[in-house]
Amino acid sequence: MSSETPVVQKPRRGRPPKVEREFTDIRQELIRSGLEVLTETGYLSAGIEAVIKNIAVPKGSFYHCFKSKQEFGLAVLAAYGAYFAHKLDKYLLNIDMPPLERMTAFVLHAGQGMAKYQFRRGCLVGNLLQEAPLLPEEFPVQLKAILGEWESRVARCFADAKAQGLLLANASPERLAGVFWSGWEGAVMRAKLYQSTEPLDQYWEFFLHSITKITPAQDGSDAENHTQTRKTPS
Repeated sequence: MSSETPVVQKPRRGRPPKVEREFTDIRQELIRSGLEVLTETGYLSAGIEAVIKNIAVPKGSFYHCFKSKQEFGLAVLAAYGAYFAHKLDKYLLNIDMPPLERMTAFVLHAGQGMAKYQFRRGCLVGNLLQEAPLLPEEFPVQLKAILGEWESRVARCFADAKAQGLLLANASPERLAGVFWSGWEGAVMRAKLYQSTEPLDQYWEFFLHSITKITPAQDGSDAENHTQTRKTPS
């Protein structure tokens, strides 16, 4: 420990200076609360009051961090896009599992996440896609960019599967990824409606069956065993 006497600075008069960390922390808390609210209600129905009530922040603090609800919504959407891309990487980049089993693991995890919140929360991107015609033009632009990022990750996984001879010879990984996400968002909405993960499981099972090579020997009971294997990640 140093033997030097620390220099004690006299406190400044008046109000204490604003700390950048406090601003950052409040902003992140607001985004976190926004993720909870918007994944349940969407953007158009979400009120600022509901967002700030979750974390007991005054409305003045909200407008100190964000100039408008639109700026806030775009920040929440960006955070969700990055969060979900990270989740996809966690599952789809797991080289210890075969490519299609990585997708199965992701589907199972997604269902568990929805069940955890009693199916109140869905996909924020899916919610906003429904509202897109009524949203400011910045939202559709950002939605397309986020979907592009997600599709590229799924396409890489499908490309690995094709390289291993698991997909049909004429399959396009990029096109399949786009089709997957189009159907997936619908399956998520249906899961919310029926309060069940069954729509997610049914969709993935049908999609997987339509893109993979299944030999005659896998018909009947063998095919059923093959499906069960898909549903149980190692």
